Amino acid sequence: MTHTHGDAHPRSSGDPVIDWLLDTDPSIRWQVMRDLTDTPPEIVAAERSRIASEGWGPGLLDQQRPDGHWGDGAATPLWWSNLYTLLFLRDLGLDPTSARARTAIDLVRSNVTWGPGFGDSPFFEGEVEPCINGRVLALDAYFGERSDRLVDRLLSEQLVDGGWNCEAERGSVRSSFHTTICVLEGLLAFENAFDATPLVTDARRRAQEYLLERRLLRRLSTGDLIEPAWTQFAFPTLWHYDVLRALDYLRAADVQPDARVEEAVRTVRERRQGDGRWLLDVRHRNTLHEEMAGPVGAANRWITLRALRVLEWSARRD
Repeated sequence: MTHTHGDAHPRSSGDPVIDWLLDTDPSIRWQVMRDLTDTPPEIVAAERSRIASEGWGPGLLDQQRPDGHWGDGAATPLWWSNLYTLLFLRDLGLDPTSARARTAIDLVRSNVTWGPGFGDSPFFEGEVEPCINGRVLALDAYFGERSDRLVDRLLSEQLVDGGWNCEAERGSVRSSFHTTICVLEGLLAFENAFDATPLVTDARRRAQEYLLERRLLRRLSTGDLIEPAWTQFAFPTLWHYDVLRALDYLRAADVQPDARVEEAVRTVRERRQGDGRWLLDVRHRNTLHEEMAGPVGAANRWITLRALRVLEWSARRD
């Protein structure tokens, strides 16, 4: 059991890994409290409220320009900096109702578009690729920027096999795990934030089945492993799929674990180090804010948090 004292920080849990997870930025600490301890909700909320003013949260918010953008468009395009900084703020758990969050989102809504190549589409209306639009939809839901048009577009782009693929415009009829997980996360966020509709729920469940039928990592036709890199864990994931990301989605969607997740769960267990922690295995190209993600090859709190809560979820089957 984790106890608390006056400053809302937990005392030692008696578990060295949990203590290590708690000894960090409030953005990780509040999620550890919520997901891995029995900390009272009001203490969790108090810890979360620190994100806007302490540590990584204000570090990201302070980088926003007066015109609403992040970055200068030199090293990476502005759309990339905007999208993945906002997604990082969502990963941190920045309270979307906080004054700093509302100021930032108001600037984006008023000023930021996808550029002339996309008809200057407003940021929260998305662009054309479902892998990107799935991530935008997750942001819309998180920050209260509802876009039914974006949902309708994604639903219309679902392929016959149940998933999505950014290459569909160029003739692909087979879904992509990368694109599908991005859209799944967006649809789940939309359902959780707004009224779920049968159309959205059905689309999401069909896409879940697409992944589960393939045991999250194998070809349906041959049973062969599709991509060995999917057993390597990254943070942030950007648009990339891996089995830990898929399992964490299933946990968040409250899917009952069954035999089809066993191999993926075993992969997570096997990647645990002798000290009970998990490493950051890989950093995807053009990852922003590397200092918050942690060094490759070192024990990583983000990966460890996700792995522990996935293993806790998978234990429901035992």
